[in-house]
Amino acid sequence: MTILSQILEHKIISIVRGTELQHMLPVALALHAGGIRLIEVTMNTPGALEAIRLLRAEFGDDMAIGAGTVLDPESARAALLAGASFLLSPSLNVETIRLTKRYGAVSIPGAYTPTEIVTAYEHGADIVKIFPADTISPSFIKSLRGPLPQIPLMPTGGIDLNNIRSFVDAGAAALGIGSSLVPAKWDITTDSLEQLTHKAAQFVRATQ
Repeated sequence: MTILSQILEHKIISIVRGTELQHMLPVALALHAGGIRLIEVTMNTPGALEAIRLLRAEFGDDMAIGAGTVLDPESARAALLAGASFLLSPSLNVETIRLTKRYGAVSIPGAYTPTEIVTAYEHGADIVKIFPADTISPSFIKSLRGPLPQIPLMPTGGIDLNNIRSFVDAGAAALGIGSSLVPAKWDITTDSLEQLTHKAAQFVRATQ
């Protein structure tokens, strides 16, 4: 199975931002136990590249590890060399898309308007991240799917258990789930990790 097909099948990309390196594996294992199979480590997380290496070595093909908040080709190359198999950005940078595709990885740049979405797709984006999604409604995704059915869309930002199903029903191909699943700062304990597994399972069920 290709990375792109994994993303389209499992839909949820869990965004891990700010988690310390020593906690990265326990968090990832808790997410995996809840059914999450896609993790994005943001590049503005301290030790992000080492975290990507660690998770890639631990999970192999059992979980796809990507890098997020990739703003330029230099960061993209570093993340890919660390083992990231898909890259996400909050914005549209054509050179970053080109470098990602040159390395055979999945490119998910950020966009907001129809013009940006089409531009990203024309330059090789596999999926286009609609960001920030907390400023739109699921109907925005449904409206875009009308004239642009060929472009997979991934709303990110503000997706939670109350609205995730609505975004799926509107035609979202994937979803970026951030602090509503893994907070940037939280007390990581055995109990909180168990709660994370439970919440991850709730998100997964909501997409099925």
